[in-house]
This record gives sequence, structure tokens and C-alpha cells, in this order.
Amino acid sequence: MRRRLIAALAALVLAATGAVVLLAYVRGADARALAGVQTVDVLVVDRPVAEGTPGEDLAALVRTERLPAKAAVPGGVTDLDALTGRVATVDLQPGEQLLATRFAAPEDLTVPGTVAAPAGTSEVSILLEPQRAVGGRLAAGDTVGVHVSLEGRTHVVLNRVLVTQVQGAPAPAPDGEATDTASTGGAAPSASLMITLGLRPEQAEAVVFGMEHGTVWLSLEPAGVDTSGTEVVTPQNVYEKDWS
Repeated sequence: MRRRLIAALAALVLAATGAVVLLAYVRGADARALAGVQTVDVLVVDRPVAEGTPGEDLAALVRTERLPAKAAVPGGVTDLDALTGRVATVDLQPGEQLLATRFAAPEDLTVPGTVAAPAGTSEVSILLEPQRAVGGRLAAGDTVGVHVSLEGRTHVVLNRVLVTQVQGAPAPAPDGEATDTASTGGAAPSASLMITLGLRPEQAEAVVFGMEHGTVWLSLEPAGVDTSGTEVVTPQNVYEKDWS
């Protein structure tokens, strides 16, 4: 029994020694393989990086590896400071090299002809005839008032709402050239327009309710427009109020 125990312990010691020797050999082989080879340090994804992750949050998600220069992918990131203010445009998986081309400034990700919705808002699209949308002259970046008519009553329920996209409107002309809109005497669009608005949840409810149960008109409200003094207009007071 004692001999068996001694033999088992000896085998265990030999196995451990062999593992250490093998590990040292492998490390030495790696060092020998890199001897005389030009190497570079690259950043490699260590943990999954989700699309939209800011560059400032990558420190705990990547690691540095030394590779032969010829194995480094062109455009690799070597300093995380280079990604400050940028976000991942795709999901990144462990093992892949960190590439600058997979990051972009948030504003560069916006679809042409759109503007980003304000923080804390969602986007709601409504389909309106041109006369209900300032003759089709609205564009992304404009701010509008939302008027709802329901059961003989009309009121502007929201002011200075941001337009994030307009689909179906005439394309803007290059600077210095006339556009084919009512403002230049041209024809207004004949088809309905899809207007997308940036709204807080409670504002979205009011707009959707107006579209479902009444009619909605938009008014152009640039900076400086006085939106005070409005009230619910009814058949009883439409002729009584001083509109001058």
C-alpha cells in the first residue's frame, strides 16, 4: 500500500514537472519564433463589444497582444485615446483586432436627410396632406406646432416639436438655385408627406390620438415665434375673440 502511494506521488510530481517543462518550451518556442521578426503591439477584443459602445468604455474589454508586423491588420488601433468620442458601428467578438474603421462619430451615423431625435424622446411618423404640413416645405431640423381638431374644437397641443425626417417632399436644390416649392412660385407636392417627429412619450400620445380620432395640422415655428396666448377654439368663440 505504501509503495503504491509513493508511486502515485512520484507520478504526480513527474506529471507536474513535465507540464512546467512543456509550458516553458512552448513559451521559448514562441520567443524563438519571434526572434529576428519585427513585432508590433495590437489591441485585441477580449470580451464582446456591443454595437454603439463608446470608445471610452473599451479599456476593460480589450487586451494588448504582440504579433508579427505582417499579422497586424491595417487600420488597427494601438491607442484607445484615438477612439474618444466615437462608438462601435458593429458588434465586435473576442479575438479580433480592434480596427478604427469599425468606429465612427455618432453624428456620422445619421441617415442623410435626418437629424437625431432629442435625448429622452422617441420618434413618431404621421402621414399628412401637403396643406397640413406647411405646403410640403418642412425639412429635417425644423420645429413645428402640432394642432389637433376634434369634435368641433381646435387647439395647438404641442409647440416647438423637432422634425427629424420628411419623406415625399421635393429634394432641396443646391445653394443659389430656386426650389420647386410654393415659396418660389412652383408647384407644391401633390402626394402626402411622411413627417417624423421627435416626441416625449406623453407628447406622442397626443399626436397619435389626434391622428386616430381627429385631424392634425403642423405649423412652422422657428426660433423667436411667440407661442403664448393660444386657447381652444370652438364654434362658440371663433367669432368672439380678437384675432388682430
